[in-house]
Amino acid sequence: MPVPVPVPQQRDVPAAETSHGGDLTVLVIEDDPAGSITGPELSAAAGTRVRIRTARNLTEAGRLLTDDVDCILLDLALPVPAGSAAAAPAAAAPATASTTAAPGAEHRPEPAPGRADELAVLTHVLRIAPLHAVLVLTAQDDTELAAEAVRVGAQDYLFRGELDARVLSRAIRYAVERKRADIAQHQLTESGLRAQENARLERGLLPTPLLEGSDLSFAARYRPGRSRALLGGDFYDTVRTPDGTVHAMIGDVCGHGPDEAALGVELRIAWRALTLAGLCGDQLLSTLQQVLEHERQSEEIFATLCTVDIAPDGRRAGLCLAGHPAPLLARHGRPARLLPYEDGGPALGLLPRARWPRRQVELGGEWSLMMYTDGLIEGRVGAGSSQRLGQDGMVAMVNSRLEQGLTGEDLLEAAVAEVRELNGGELTDDVAVLLLGRDPERIRRRGRSASRSGPVSTAPAAAPAASAQRPPLYGP
Repeated sequence: MPVPVPVPQQRDVPAAETSHGGDLTVLVIEDDPAGSITGPELSAAAGTRVRIRTARNLTEAGRLLTDDVDCILLDLALPVPAGSAAAAPAAAAPATASTTAAPGAEHRPEPAPGRADELAVLTHVLRIAPLHAVLVLTAQDDTELAAEAVRVGAQDYLFRGELDARVLSRAIRYAVERKRADIAQHQLTESGLRAQENARLERGLLPTPLLEGSDLSFAARYRPGRSRALLGGDFYDTVRTPDGTVHAMIGDVCGHGPDEAALGVELRIAWRALTLAGLCGDQLLSTLQQVLEHERQSEEIFATLCTVDIAPDGRRAGLCLAGHPAPLLARHGRPARLLPYEDGGPALGLLPRARWPRRQVELGGEWSLMMYTDGLIEGRVGAGSSQRLGQDGMVAMVNSRLEQGLTGEDLLEAAVAEVRELNGGELTDDVAVLLLGRDPERIRRRGRSASRSGPVSTAPAAAPAASAQRPPLYGP
């Protein structure tokens, strides 16, 4: 059937309608050369300059449909030859530069019952040109078919007999912009869904302390340096073994990307498995170094680590340092101080046959032990300042908070907030901090509460509810 697309007439157009971006290319698909647009382009006087290509059938359209085509002008009355690709399954569509799957193409609605044959040409064009804007031409008295074409996937429709250069130019321009907006919106939606899925995955990889039966208190804070991430290269964990010993670890993989975050998760899981298997001290760290050497992306990657194993009575601990900052110990009635670090070994991954001596530390009856990564001490002490907070500044800051009576969650909350404030904004490095503590008075209160509630059970006492939770996250 001829497609009466009129030859555009030139007319004056307001400047607001001509101020548009670059040129556009339109592929007109119709089967009557005499009724096609005879000129090679629509003049810029009718809006954005539009170059015209004409195809007389679907096979020719497949050849002319290149990536520089911005819009397709399709007459819905174009006949569908028997056995043509328009009537074939999707897999039989011609292979062109435009057949790349478009965002949302797999969710495109099917034509309404009874309309499939009338829209066969359109569905075929949408299949072979998922990234192109599509305008359809239809009879003026068939508005329902035109609306159905838009629902199925066309950007707009035009009526025959009502076209002129201005209307056609504007319709093409708006269809192109609408298609771009649709693709951008779909990509934004997909990006949001991926971000949510990644967040669930990363949150699932954060540790849940295993402290059932322990009298020690536990608190932690974790903040990745990567923008919009939940997981960074810092890692930590805490477990209680059947003999009553509480093991804690904190580490830092050099770098801030997703590869470093993945390696940190691998090292944490390996540490927990090795600890529950009975390894400790130098033997455990030597095995972790083997894991690091096999899993790292390059030989330049290393990780620092600090481990402590606290005796069942909670009064002493073994300390191993692998290139990591020493923990901070605060005893009742005394200022907090750094534990000895002179006997520490190198970071994991630096020396093939390194050794990591285990140092015995007296904790006392009532204490708090803070383990941290260097992100806490490498922040600036003023916006624009080159001076770092450092370990001495951190010790002074913590002592100031202890004098205010802060402990546990409140102490960590205040410490991290003050470090960020001193830095003049968000920290660029990952930050992980965990706090273990022993409070004899709290232990006695729990014992009295348990004795009043009934006979003493031989099973281990349940850990405080907070010890079974992941730490709060600080978003970027």
